Amino acid sequence: MSPTILVTGGTGFIGSHTTVALQEAGYRVVILDNLCNSKPDVLDRIAQITGIKPGFVEGDVRDARTLERLFETQSISATMHFAGLKAVGESTQQPLRYYDNNVNGSVHLLQAMDQAGIKTFVFSSSATVYGNPQILPLAEDHPRSATNPYGHSKLMVEDILEDVYRATTGWRIARLRYFNPVGAHPSGLIGESPQGVPNNLMPYIAQVAAGRHPRLKVFGNDYDTPDGTGVRDYIHVSDLAQGHLAALKYCEQAGQELLTVNLGTGRGYSVMDMIHAFEHASRKAIAYDIVARRPGDIGACWADTRLAAEKLGWRADKGIAEMCEDAWRWENGICKKRARR
Repeated sequence: MSPTILVTGGTGFIGSHTTVALQEAGYRVVILDNLCNSKPDVLDRIAQITGIKPGFVEGDVRDARTLERLFETQSISATMHFAGLKAVGESTQQPLRYYDNNVNGSVHLLQAMDQAGIKTFVFSSSATVYGNPQILPLAEDHPRSATNPYGHSKLMVEDILEDVYRATTGWRIARLRYFNPVGAHPSGLIGESPQGVPNNLMPYIAQVAAGRHPRLKVFGNDYDTPDGTGVRDYIHVSDLAQGHLAALKYCEQAGQELLTVNLGTGRGYSVMDMIHAFEHASRKAIAYDIVARRPGDIGACWADTRLAAEKLGWRADKGIAEMCEDAWRWENGICKKRARR
């Protein structure tokens, strides 16, 4: 019988793409999601891509009774933990909400796993744990110094995982620090679909190109970067999903492990680079305004990816053109669906 993987937040952007990768690799998936920033029709879209509809439980990782029932009724062998809030700017305004969801939720999940005797855990961490880079590219041994509550919440869970690993035998844990996921599945069936105004760059650019917003806000053009706008390591979400699959397989073969790796491309693109690439992919002009920097943002950030290649045998292989083309295909599909209503 195929191993069953619990994917928390599995109807979200990264979780849904990872669910596709898991099912295509022969795993059975059960998703736990409270649908706070996703929609249940993602399950049918995953089924269209893979031919299999994943199991689904609507619930919150902070609900101990939901977790207890889930682990009692499902033969789960490992957990991939994506559930949580992820907007840097919002986290500076609502820090308690972020600590409750991201930290408290992770503790409840780990407690339930420990009680059920399940000790294989792949954690969705973030490059925000590094804070302001002292040297680029960012390697895993770079000092951690998050600059916003979102990053602090990820850093805190990383530390909790290390404490759990050292206190109890048998844990196999992967902490995946990924950079800036973008793009969509090449089928156009799943992609990033934030509720309300997007907090991340790519979906905002796509929605401006589609006419859903009049202009893009570019937060700062006075950074110490080639064109003054923020530079990030953008990674195609399908590449990222394959990184999670590689980390799971690594943990399955380990006796006891605490693995920490970056998942990125090793190359930085500025906000203006992304605007121009998306204009080329969509053949649409992107109107934008330069506004003040956001609290908690940094100027430049990209990954040293050598450890992921060495440990996981994984590298990202999709470039900026494919990221933009797939994101535009997804956004265009949304627009056509709206027009038919």
